Amino acid sequence: MSEKIQVALIVGSVRAQRFGPVVGDWCAGQIQQRPDIAMDRIDVADFPVPLDLESKPAGDDDVLAGLQARMKAADAFVVVTPEYNHSYPAGLKNFIDWHYEEWQAKPVGFVSYGGIAGGLRAVEHLRNVFAELHAVTVRDTVSFHGAAACFRPDGQPVDPSGCTAAMKTLLDQLVWFGQALRDARRRSPYRTG
Repeated sequence: MSEKIQVALIVGSVRAQRFGPVVGDWCAGQIQQRPDIAMDRIDVADFPVPLDLESKPAGDDDVLAGLQARMKAADAFVVVTPEYNHSYPAGLKNFIDWHYEEWQAKPVGFVSYGGIAGGLRAVEHLRNVFAELHAVTVRDTVSFHGAAACFRPDGQPVDPSGCTAAMKTLLDQLVWFGQALRDARRRSPYRTG
């Protein structure tokens, strides 16, 4: 078997009453079943990323340096995002903006959740952001419409067949692009200009 793809699973909501960890736990379970993926779970709520991109407050440098190393080590990303006001959360945008080279020439997949649109409007906005960062977004997504009703109290989907099949498709695409882009970066470093 070829070398595993290093996937960072990023849970993007930071609100106190967020539903993100439920969706993140399900995603983690799906990813961990894959023999071709090694996963690193990163919860945006766990990192004190300052709003000012030009300065890092004292005491946070070690935490942020460790986060940067984890992001750099990833070959691919899965971003779990809710939809707030037809877009994605501000905390996730701040987290994304704190990194630049870490995203370049790497694939990004999306798992979204929300109300009637299932977070898909957030995903469409994120695609534009990641294009600017020279990342490659995979086409297929996983989307939970009316998310709270999609999961049982134990955190498992009420109807796992559709979302499990969708997650397999997303991960298959992520692994393909992850391997291809990792090989390309090793042959020739990616340059933006």
